[in-house]
Amino acid sequence: MADVPPRGAVRPGGRTARVRESVLRAAADTLVEKGFDALDLAEIARVAEVGKTTVYRRWGSPGALAADLLDDMAAQSLPRSRTGNVRDDLRENARLVVRTLTDPRQGRLFKALIAASLCDEQAALALRRFYAVRIDEWAGCVADAVERGELPSGTDPRRVIAGVSAPLYYALLNTGEPLDEAAADRAAETALAAARAGVWAE
Repeated sequence: MADVPPRGAVRPGGRTARVRESVLRAAADTLVEKGFDALDLAEIARVAEVGKTTVYRRWGSPGALAADLLDDMAAQSLPRSRTGNVRDDLRENARLVVRTLTDPRQGRLFKALIAASLCDEQAALALRRFYAVRIDEWAGCVADAVERGELPSGTDPRRVIAGVSAPLYYALLNTGEPLDEAAADRAAETALAAARAGVWAE
């Protein structure tokens, strides 16, 4: 579910788009290296080589900058898999989450953004939007499975996808249990078993 565009990725656009890209890259670097508390707009402007006035006018606060970064990540994230089999689709989803959370850069970035969401309402709302976008994208594999008769009629696709990633985030933020392919597959199998049992059927 979670994924982030590679560092330094260049996207088309005019000067405004280039300014935004530079600022968001600098913000992501700061979050990865120092955390949300170090997200100072003046310093971000210096690192991004953008006018300080521009940064303050467009973003106004560290929370707004973190929120825009999350919105950008959602817009650039990868499409879901289409294996034709719900078990394989859910495994692909879980393994993507694990790859993201264990990546040296992306994992630290997500931790920093989650921390930001706990103390800033704009960041919190953006994090909810991010996950809504990713859940909606992957919910298609569950809807397809219902149509194929692999899951009960009335199964809520969004709840199934949330059920896949929930134990993985819990391990990241609470238990510290290993996040690996085996953990991903267990999360997928658990969500699949619950869906087949009708836990998320209306």
